[in-house]
Amino acid sequence: MIKQKYFKQERIVFTAFQGTPKTMLMVSDITGILRANICRYVANFRKAGTITKVRTGLCQITKHSAGYYTTSNNGGIK
Repeated sequence: MIKQKYFKQERIVFTAFQGTPKTMLMVSDITGILRANICRYVANFRKAGTITKVRTGLCQITKHSAGYYTTSNNGGIK
C-alpha cells in the first residue's frame, strides 16, 4: 500500500513538471506533496534521464535562486 502511494505521488510530480518549467517548491505548492519527496523523485528522474534542468533563476515563490525543471519532450517514467 505504501509503495503504491509513493508511485502515485511520483506520477503526479512527473505530470506537474510537464509544460512550463517549474521549481520543486512550485510543484510542491501545486500538488500538496512534500518538497522532500519531490527532491527525491527529481533525483530519480535525473538518473533515468526523464527530466531536464532548463535554467537557474529566481523562484516565483521564494525569490531565491532555484533550478527550473521540465519533463516535456521526454519519455514517461521508466
